[in-house]
Amino acid sequence: MAQKPAIPKGTRDFGPDVMARRDFIFNTIKDVFKLYGFEPIETPAMENLSTLTGKYGDEGDKLLFRILNSGDFLSDISDADKRSFETLGSRISGKGLRYDLTVPFARFVVQYRNEISFPFKRYQIQPVWRADRPQKGRYREFYQCDVDVVGSDALINEAELVQLIDDVFKRLNINVVTKINNRKVLAGLADYIGKPEALIDITVAIDKLDKIGIDQVNNELREKGLSDKAVELLQPVLFMEGSTAEKLDMLEKLIGHLDIGAKGIAELRQLFDYLDIMNLSMPVELDLTLARGLNYYTGAIFEVKATDVPMGSICGGGRYDNLTGVFGMPDMSGVGISFGADRIYDVMQSLELFPEKAMQSTQIIFLNFGEKEMTYCLPFLQKIREKGLSVEIFPDAAKIKKQLRYADQKHIPIVVMAGESEMNAGQFTIKQMQSGEQITVAAQSLIEELEVRLKA
Repeated sequence: MAQKPAIPKGTRDFGPDVMARRDFIFNTIKDVFKLYGFEPIETPAMENLSTLTGKYGDEGDKLLFRILNSGDFLSDISDADKRSFETLGSRISGKGLRYDLTVPFARFVVQYRNEISFPFKRYQIQPVWRADRPQKGRYREFYQCDVDVVGSDALINEAELVQLIDDVFKRLNINVVTKINNRKVLAGLADYIGKPEALIDITVAIDKLDKIGIDQVNNELREKGLSDKAVELLQPVLFMEGSTAEKLDMLEKLIGHLDIGAKGIAELRQLFDYLDIMNLSMPVELDLTLARGLNYYTGAIFEVKATDVPMGSICGGGRYDNLTGVFGMPDMSGVGISFGADRIYDVMQSLELFPEKAMQSTQIIFLNFGEKEMTYCLPFLQKIREKGLSVEIFPDAAKIKKQLRYADQKHIPIVVMAGESEMNAGQFTIKQMQSGEQITVAAQSLIEELEVRLKA
């Protein structure tokens, strides 16, 4: 019995229609990246595990896809070691698929520090892999579209990234809200409740607030060793209301006397001052429950959500001051954001936001009525392509109904026909698929007429 073809859960195949829409997203994002002066790089799909582990926290490390060493990797491992998962794992696997693009980027910066100019502004659009439980909007293989600035700690970088977010989603016609917090403020809150050593546990728990609710978050905090009093002190902060200025004033009273808290508040004030003069079209909120569980964030953190469809964050990021330090290059501050292309696709598909042009791979098709007619048409195909227009000819002299159905299924807007009468008169018939309108034009006017109709 033949094996039924299948792919791993959490991965997907993409046909031509889907790829056309995905390319529309990638090209839109890439165009905006370039407007802000970012340059492209790529890194390998796999990295050494020593590069990846320890950068995402314990929960992140569990989601790494590890790659088995090649060859007979069990031959020199004792039976006792085979029974120890920890020992066995380190002996049989030294590489893993990248979990995100930020850690490989930090490795890249350190490795090529003598060949790049700082501040270094890069963009990167590549797939990443996470051994997560697949669900709606969460995949095991997905694309990230990242921009980062390293070598500058100026807060104008954060402000420009927020403006870049606004530009991207304005072009994609997605209504979004951007939420901002600062990890220094969270560190100040950890000090305020008397648990500075529990910052990571606190941020990991708070980061799940939208998913599991406040009761479960509080239970997790208690399980991590926080007292009832410490958990109680956090509650007013997690549900703080008011304008950005009012929230910052309230924070000032709570943690303004703490060094780390005061720095976080000052950074937020400066960032929101920049944003106030940038004339953004999207709402931007200070959200003190925003934590982003990744360990490497040290300053401003961002999260973007679509407002018209239920979905997790579709863009996020933040400031990291110490990431390159683990690769031997300390004191290199950076800030970046990542667009989740797959979730953006799901949002646009759900809201039917893709323009018609995103579904067109071919603009013009010539119908095929036979060998003589095809020979008449062929010279014009090359001339049309030289004008930068995409065109094809149906390869077989099939029934017209079949050829028109093909054009309709591929969303091709214009059909060109030449039968015996057109050939004798040196003409072509142009049919616009959407309206059904047909006109006949002289052969020498064909390309000009096609350009006019495509622009229209």
